[in-house]
Amino acid sequence: MLELGNSTPPADDLIQDVSEANFMEAVVDASQTTPIIVDFWAPWCGPCKTLGPALEAAVKEANGAVKMAKINVDENQMIAGQMRVQSIPTVYAFYQGQPIDGFQGALPGSEIKGFVDRVIEAAGGSADGGLSDAIDAAEQMLAEGAAADAAETFAAILGEDGMSAPAYSGLARAYMALDDLDQAEAVLNGVPAEISETPEIDAAHAQLALARQA
Repeated sequence: MLELGNSTPPADDLIQDVSEANFMEAVVDASQTTPIIVDFWAPWCGPCKTLGPALEAAVKEANGAVKMAKINVDENQMIAGQMRVQSIPTVYAFYQGQPIDGFQGALPGSEIKGFVDRVIEAAGGSADGGLSDAIDAAEQMLAEGAAADAAETFAAILGEDGMSAPAYSGLARAYMALDDLDQAEAVLNGVPAEISETPEIDAAHAQLALARQA
């Protein structure tokens, strides 16, 4: 049985303030195994106040597949100079001790998410923090007749990613397998509008309609 409830690392493990004293350890060394996104910012920088929180949110959503280091350039001018930071915000992604990607200036939310996903994938990771493996495992449980275990796992996945159409579909189908059609319908009625017309959700609705007619 997969235990997903505690799979997200604490925020202070994912995001930390870094200085010249611990840059080598927290960025260069740490990036040998996990990509590190480095955000160069300053308290007086307007765009930094929107970019920083957006980056943090995207990193947290990745469930440990990437980490973030925040460097105040006013307090760490030597690092900023070594990295040739000309303006802020400037963001670099490190993997295996080397910068592999980066950008300057603020980006819209969708591009920030895309940047983080690209960094994770470049490092050979999974942008969903491994949830796709959990979905596969839950589908296997359902196929083998362990509908109750599958329902519990799909529900745990939704606790990690409330926008997962495959997890909503799987949870509804698990309830159908348990002959709880009302609960299956409640799950499908609770699907966020943004994913309510995806193929997975449409298929689950169709399956429920057939089950109602049986």
